[in-house]
Amino acid sequence: MAAWRLRRAGAALAASSAVAVALAASSASASDPSAAALDAARQRVAQPGAAPPPRDAQRAALAGSTPAEPLDVLVVGGGATGCGAALDAATRGLRVGLVEREDFSSGTSSRSTKLIHGGVRYLEKAVFNLDYGQLKLVFHALKERKQVIENAPHLCHALPCMTPCFNWFEVVYYWFGLKFYDLVAGRRLLHLSRYYSVDESVELFPTLAKNGHDRSLRGTVVYYDGQMNDSRLNVGLVCTAAVVGAAVLNYAEVVSLIKDESGERIIGARIRDTLSGKEFETFAKVVINAAGPFCDSVRKMANNDVVPMICPSSGVHIVLPDYYSPEGMGLIVPKTKDGRVVFMLPWLGRTVAGTTDSSTAITMLPEPHEDEIQFILDAISDYLNVQVRRSDVLSAWSGIRPLAMDPSAKNTESISRDHVVFEDYPGLITITGGKWTTYRSMAEDAVNAAVRSGNLKPANSCVTDNLQIVGGYGWDPASFTVLAQNYKRMKKTYGGKVIPGAMDSAVSKHLSHAYGTLAEQVASIAQNEGLGKRLAHGYPFLEAEVAYCARHEYCESAVDFVARRCRLAFLDTDAAGRALPRIVDILASEHKWDKARKKVELQKGREFLETFKSSKNAQFSDGKHNGR
Repeated sequence: MAAWRLRRAGAALAASSAVAVALAASSASASDPSAAALDAARQRVAQPGAAPPPRDAQRAALAGSTPAEPLDVLVVGGGATGCGAALDAATRGLRVGLVEREDFSSGTSSRSTKLIHGGVRYLEKAVFNLDYGQLKLVFHALKERKQVIENAPHLCHALPCMTPCFNWFEVVYYWFGLKFYDLVAGRRLLHLSRYYSVDESVELFPTLAKNGHDRSLRGTVVYYDGQMNDSRLNVGLVCTAAVVGAAVLNYAEVVSLIKDESGERIIGARIRDTLSGKEFETFAKVVINAAGPFCDSVRKMANNDVVPMICPSSGVHIVLPDYYSPEGMGLIVPKTKDGRVVFMLPWLGRTVAGTTDSSTAITMLPEPHEDEIQFILDAISDYLNVQVRRSDVLSAWSGIRPLAMDPSAKNTESISRDHVVFEDYPGLITITGGKWTTYRSMAEDAVNAAVRSGNLKPANSCVTDNLQIVGGYGWDPASFTVLAQNYKRMKKTYGGKVIPGAMDSAVSKHLSHAYGTLAEQVASIAQNEGLGKRLAHGYPFLEAEVAYCARHEYCESAVDFVARRCRLAFLDTDAAGRALPRIVDILASEHKWDKARKKVELQKGREFLETFKSSKNAQFSDGKHNGR
């Protein structure tokens, strides 16, 4: 088995090198180098069973760089922007490495609002403040919104969002405002916004309150934005980057930056593989710092006296049962009691509600405060005809937004979400700010800056605007029927028997949307290896997914799977806790863990889940949101 894996690693690395050579060759021979490069990348990504090289091979590729033969680009940070930058640079024919201290998408990129949006409130600010900068931000985000959905069709979709109106002025105001949002989107429009009467609105959103707080509903305006499975999109990006030739490594911490002999330029980084404890050096012509909230700590490795650029903002979200919102319709409240936006959105069979926006300290595992959870519950209860209970909270989490700090800003709400790219030390390009929606163009800007800084010679310009991620090519919404009709879930009983079960629609749809055209590989494992059981009652996640992710998605721990590969921690903390032992068993089989390692993994998983404040693991005074 080990020999087979080594042979496979060698073949994968050779193929990855061949892609870079092919891209360079096409630049020399084709009349349109970018078109040739895009075609080569598409062929690589779209091939059946496209899989990245194993972790050991990626580590060897990073450690194999030398001062004489450095990488072109080393990306620090495995979030959306970092993985996007690695993909962008690799598809330009550059030699690329990426390291991430924890797991890919372990930080902000897995803790987002799950919306791919142009920024309705930024448009409002642009109009009333006559702020052309904000308007440009909206134009740009709407362009990228459409591109994200098209490049990952299995993980992203358009979502109608309902805005309640309680007087006729609000009806006219929101109708005109959202029509302007449609107009700004232009040909990138998802669907036209429209007004719905009170009766139509309640039919579409049954839990919406018609009356209350001395007001009556006058109707709603529904507009469209995008929605995504954020961490699975992030994992898809890093796997795509690996498939086209980037050497990517999670659990690889940058210990220090390496400077040239004169001390005037960054030429690489010393890296610790936190799984093995071993350190190695990776050399690169340019280092891109895409460490999100932690980018200032990377900058200080180059110059300890740098002025911090990050103004961290905490965003708390909670997950509620599905009956709080209908499938396929969200609720957006533009003005809460303190002037912020609150929403309720259907997501993966549950309801996600949020959010807060407050200054916070930077930490690896941010936790939501009880008053923030109560604020969200209070805010949504004002608009619903059902009792909003703290005991209904299935999961609650906090994410840190790495906003680019404006010294003149008085609060985080007034700070622009636009991104900043700068080089305050030669050879170190930092990118910060921005948002999930614009990750691709942020990555493009960072790579462009790296090309200028290192005088790099890319074979072509950026092609990621038209490149789908792995699992995207050939996928359509009916793809799940192939799984339902052709595969069975073979389930092992406690007695050791293997019994067949149906690959029902819920499981088939989940696999199809989570893995795209690669879902058949997961279904094959479920059928042929007896891993067809569900991991948790009421959820479509299968044991086979654990094995697949360990083999093909760099899933190195139980937390990697339960939080970033299947999302169960975000959907239902208690169900995730019950699934942990089985997840650890399967990963132990895949990674050859001993009993001691299994015990450690189980303990780490439980400690991680304690930071998600569900109703059962939170200490709270229930107040008005009681469990009655």
